[in-house]
Amino acid sequence: MFEHLRPQLEGKPFLTNKEEIIAHLKILLKKAIQSKEKVGIAFSGGLDSSVLALLAPNCQLYTVGLENSSDVAWSIEVAQKIKKPITTKIISLVEAERIIKAVVHILQSTDVTHVGIGCVVYAVLEMAKKDNIKVVYGGLGAEEIFGGYKRHIEYGKDLENIHEKLWEGLYGMEERDLARDLPIAQHFGIKLVAPFLNEELVTYAMQIDPTLKINNERRKIILQDTAFALGLPKVVAYRKKMAAQYSSKFDRALERLAKKKGFSLKKEYLKTILKK
Repeated sequence: MFEHLRPQLEGKPFLTNKEEIIAHLKILLKKAIQSKEKVGIAFSGGLDSSVLALLAPNCQLYTVGLENSSDVAWSIEVAQKIKKPITTKIISLVEAERIIKAVVHILQSTDVTHVGIGCVVYAVLEMAKKDNIKVVYGGLGAEEIFGGYKRHIEYGKDLENIHEKLWEGLYGMEERDLARDLPIAQHFGIKLVAPFLNEELVTYAMQIDPTLKINNERRKIILQDTAFALGLPKVVAYRKKMAAQYSSKFDRALERLAKKKGFSLKKEYLKTILKK
């Protein structure tokens, strides 16, 4: 995905003027997120979904999590700070099992990470469907273009390597992320939109100097600074975030259900679901 952009940008010097970059990112983000119709937003209270919520003119936020999930309480707090309507749902273990089974069959997959993330997507879209929402925004792509994964810090000693890994992440999104999320969206008849994958935004972001994206301590630095400049509260813009399958506790639910069924590995439990 976006392989065609690489040759156009090769040889160009990285953008390094932080003030100019933030000013232009503000314009591009607003442009990518604007929508005339009401949209749902898969909301965790993290940086990416909070930027979407802040800039979407007419939206409904949706947050799901199992009991003791950090996402739900935090998301409500963030929604109040940015004055956006939010719908939340605490999912029981019984309901989690239903969702896990549905996702395994939709994706025809026993990949633990994909199923865990897919369960969050499924639960959010199920809520949006009940509200007759036709379009849902998600934060997909922000990690790739701004350097958001924990593993990216490992590349911090070699800035050229960071940039290369970000491109590799973009190239793999179709087979990895979209192949997971789009079938679930299709199941509900909902259009899933990733504003961070807007081509104009991606083109610009991939010209930003990697030192403005990531260092040994921080990730998505320039996006954090831009979010703060857009008006996102500091405590939200600079908060560290866990992956959705962990913060929502779906991964923990998988573990509990696997043990309950007598399996030591989550993948073995998922295999029995796929066979049925």
